Amino acid sequence: MRPTYIDNEDKARLAVEAWKNEAADAQVRHLQLAIESLELGRMYYEQKGSEKGVGRMQRCIVLLKQRCDELEK
Repeated sequence: MRPTYIDNEDKARLAVEAWKNEAADAQVRHLQLAIESLELGRMYYEQKGSEKGVGRMQRCIVLLKQRCDELEK
């Protein structure tokens, strides 16, 4: 799954599972790109005043950051 295609929690979980087959460095790279994309999405929703959109992006970011933390241990 491409990091920029993540826009909800289900896709975030699927991406984490799909990337588990790759080397740790590659996983971290995918996760970082996805987090950056989601942060841009969060800013977009903040400007639009969409609390639901902001919350959805934030929950995805949390899921991906948890996986990054697991890999860095």
